[in-house]
Amino acid sequence: MLYYTDLEDKVFETPSAEVDNFIALSGYVGVEPIKKLADLPSNVHATVIYGMYGNDSISAPLHKALVELQNRMPNVEILYSTIPVHSKVYFWRAGEFITNALIGSANFSVSGLRNDYKEVLTNMSESSYSDFKSYYEYVRERCVPCTDVNIKVRKVTKVARTSVQLQPLLAHGICRVSFLDSKGLVPQKSGLNWCCSSAHVSAGDAYIRITMDYIRLFPRMFPPKKYVDGILNENSTGRKNRENDEVELIWDDGTVMVGLLEGQVYNKDDGMIYPKQLSTSPKKSILGVYLRNRLGVDLNHIITKSDLSKYGRTHIDISLISEGVYYMDFSVKK
Repeated sequence: MLYYTDLEDKVFETPSAEVDNFIALSGYVGVEPIKKLADLPSNVHATVIYGMYGNDSISAPLHKALVELQNRMPNVEILYSTIPVHSKVYFWRAGEFITNALIGSANFSVSGLRNDYKEVLTNMSESSYSDFKSYYEYVRERCVPCTDVNIKVRKVTKVARTSVQLQPLLAHGICRVSFLDSKGLVPQKSGLNWCCSSAHVSAGDAYIRITMDYIRLFPRMFPPKKYVDGILNENSTGRKNRENDEVELIWDDGTVMVGLLEGQVYNKDDGMIYPKQLSTSPKKSILGVYLRNRLGVDLNHIITKSDLSKYGRTHIDISLISEGVYYMDFSVKK
């Protein structure tokens, strides 16, 4: 059977009470699905293999987050494959016997599992279990623990926060997003102050604006939507009318949250629809409360340019460090 909605639910659907192992072999992985493994029954051991480490290594922020998870989740084993593996396979075992297996295009990440119609999974036939077991064991033997001292880590380039250039390092894939409008001010009822508007909002609600300039400079970072308002984007993937895509955000201080690429903006250059803002899921206030805590202001305060200047920066630097995983640099260290 082919699945293209609620993939996360299908992956975590326990086939029987007898299972004692869950394995996720995925080209790329995210933090949030691994966190969810803590909810498995205490007798179930989970193994997660980051398949493309052998080709891409791994970014420092993602590696740090995975090591922290490994150190506090004794029932989970996080491994990196030293050979490039782009497969996406999920299966349950009872002892040495496979009881259920899924295969498809969905990575073990928020982007891969929580965006309906974007990816697919299907049941593997029982007749293939033997061949798959051989394949899995071949990959498993070529893996190293994420805690290995010899892991190759890609450092994330940081741009000096005092740089006068809006986009100082395009070659390094860093998008510098300003919190200021065209007048050089923080909007009083949108962006960081969205919670202060007259719209249907909650305390702390906020979003980060994605301008058309950012989209033109970083089309891979802010991908187009499939189909909105009667416009079909032939070069995009995903379901029709997919309004919002969930992604993962890893901040410079190690905080991890689920982001949401939402809204619609039309790009007349290519005729496609793109997201116009980045917020958080399941609540927009997760982003706003977090940023207000870092700025040292309360939920009722209207954030101004003076607040940002006092903190040390009026912008945030965003990098795409893995498929559907973003690094958010709001640091003020020299």
